[in-house]
Amino acid sequence: MHTQRMAVSVSVLALLTLAACGTESGSGSGSGDGGDTVQSDVPVTGVAWSVDSLTVGGKKTDAPDGSRLEFDPKGRAKAGFGCNHISADARVEGDRITLAKPVSTQMACDEKTETFEKAALAAMDGELTAKLSGEKLTLTTEGGDTFALSEEKLAALAGIRWAVTTLLSGETATSVPADLPEDRVPHLTFGEDGTVHGNSGCNSFHGKAEVKGSTITFGPPAGTKKLCPEAEMETERAVLAALDGPATYTIKGSTLTVTSQDGKGIGATATPATAEGTQTAEGTQEHG
Repeated sequence: MHTQRMAVSVSVLALLTLAACGTESGSGSGSGDGGDTVQSDVPVTGVAWSVDSLTVGGKKTDAPDGSRLEFDPKGRAKAGFGCNHISADARVEGDRITLAKPVSTQMACDEKTETFEKAALAAMDGELTAKLSGEKLTLTTEGGDTFALSEEKLAALAGIRWAVTTLLSGETATSVPADLPEDRVPHLTFGEDGTVHGNSGCNSFHGKAEVKGSTITFGPPAGTKKLCPEAEMETERAVLAALDGPATYTIKGSTLTVTSQDGKGIGATATPATAEGTQTAEGTQEHG
């Protein structure tokens, strides 16, 4: 099992997340630390944003594929540029966004992605000004550097078998063990009827999953009660912890990320819904 440790990063990356999750247009509200109310004239929350480019010192650089930002109403920013997971405290007042206490995973990235992340880190420290034009958002630093963002349409969840590849817990990202038996690789499938079923690493399960915007609210799961070797049970506990109550989700390409309010989460990759090992709505595993 390979573990990536998160380390405290500069305030920059935190900011990159601020535009992706949110509320009402024109009144963006939420709570930051200390119970203060967040008020915004620019609706950066309630929307998923993809990062198109970064311009520093007049030089424009296209963002790596998969670059995106999130900003939840409670004042937490999350970002990704195709490699590391980044989060930070974020405060929105009027058209100004201020970031603090950012943290980032420390995964090895390709040279292009690493270069972009470093530039973003340097450009996004402190206060930024947000300007919205249709489905385009521009974030400008005090020094005049800019991030160009586009509203990202959420892809459909239902009808896809999502194979879990990564477990997230607070500041730690862990790969699912590669040597799990084929019939115990954790996966899940969402139904059009507001349900979810799959395998959590040992047992099959099914339950409610109400999707609204970028939020999924999971109901208590039901399923089998088998005991498996500890590695499989550990994976199962981590998967079920992420599928408990309200959680935010993002889909980029063939990758799904689900993160619960307490920081437990999973990363999954799309596979055909008819693949061997998909589940029936009753939670009984079928093998083709």
